[in-house]
Amino acid sequence: MKTIINILLAGLMAAGSAALAQDGRNHPGVVPLDEDGRLLDRIVAVAEEDVIMHSELFERIQTIQRQLAARDDGQAPPVNALVRPVLDRLVLERLQLQEARRIGIRIDDISLNNAIENIARENGMTLTQFRDRLVADGIDFRAFREQIRDEMAIAQLHRRQVDSRIQVSEQEIDDLIASESGAIDRDVEYRLLHLLVSLPEGATPEQIRETRQRAERIREEAAEGADFTELALRESQGQQALEGGDLGWRNANQVPTLFSRHVVLMREGEVSEVIRSPSGFHIVKLADRRAGSRSLVQQTRVRHILISPSEVVSDQEAHDRIRSLRNRIEDGADFGELARAHSDDRGSALRGGDLGWTDPGDMVPQFEQVMRQAEPGSVSEPFRTRFGWHILQVEDRRSHDSSRELMRSQAREIIRDRKRDDELEVWLRRLRDESYVEVRLGNVAAADPGLNRQAR
Repeated sequence: MKTIINILLAGLMAAGSAALAQDGRNHPGVVPLDEDGRLLDRIVAVAEEDVIMHSELFERIQTIQRQLAARDDGQAPPVNALVRPVLDRLVLERLQLQEARRIGIRIDDISLNNAIENIARENGMTLTQFRDRLVADGIDFRAFREQIRDEMAIAQLHRRQVDSRIQVSEQEIDDLIASESGAIDRDVEYRLLHLLVSLPEGATPEQIRETRQRAERIREEAAEGADFTELALRESQGQQALEGGDLGWRNANQVPTLFSRHVVLMREGEVSEVIRSPSGFHIVKLADRRAGSRSLVQQTRVRHILISPSEVVSDQEAHDRIRSLRNRIEDGADFGELARAHSDDRGSALRGGDLGWTDPGDMVPQFEQVMRQAEPGSVSEPFRTRFGWHILQVEDRRSHDSSRELMRSQAREIIRDRKRDDELEVWLRRLRDESYVEVRLGNVAAADPGLNRQAR
């Protein structure tokens, strides 16, 4: 959600007309002005049934300039360098929102309000304080809400159209755990910069050859010391192009499979060779490397007895029964025997109520709280969860390195994340290629003829 916050705060800051007019004087023919120097608005792109206006494009460009200037010591790229990637991102956003509406994705006001409250909480503010902060920064709160709604719709679209296609086999998990890059540097994190020179779907051998040659020229520039961020802004068609290709910090297991074998052998500042994938040709720079950390998990061995209310057992009767069982244990009855005879949790009842070793977060919050406060060997007072009335007994606690147990589940998620990046890239490219997109900004069309195309 914090990533969404950064994008939204950058994308929603209002751009003043005076600043746009100044851009018009600095970039004649790119920002259209009338004879009196006033801004003109017009359509700069058609994306299926939607349009993108000139004012939208340059508001987004200006906010990205401010964001990059704040991050890169006051040096912001010129307008001309941002027109193509910003317009391309706006087109993709519109196409995805239309696809979301087409398949029935709707974000209701309750879900939206909950998301905004979470954003405020993550920033250490109440909702009122957060709204006041946005207004003070010149951000229209209603526009912010709608942008959040759009981001949520796009995220849900990705889950439905991309995540559902991803399958992870047990063999893939085994291979990842045993892989050299995942074994020798799992405690190391990398900061990567990435540049993609994309290929059209069904590219001809000639297109592949020309695209590879272009990627090799860019790679030579980067290897000879050219600023990689500027190269990514100018040349990359990757999803992080507007961030200068910055993929952020990732541990070894989160580095995309395509790059992992290269990255593990690279030195800081080194640029990879050109790497081929179905999406095109990739170039990666290792910006930095740092050591990671590991922590032990506090595990609890616990057993319990559950009495659940039902159509024939009222909540009060369930409480009275669990209280009676606790009294019997206090008088010397065996906890395990009573669990086998009376507990409604039949899975654990067969083991005398034993739930085994549990990690933090395995149990519902009410159970977790009582278990955390209980002394080993003691029997808790009756307490209620959504399942009914419980008593529990903590048998032991230990600090446990559960990396082996967690590794397989973590590996599964890592593989899904890696595949998701590739699947999303392919899906977005297909969505773009199969959609009607018409660019009406001459400078952009000249720079990227592929932007002017119609659906097949």
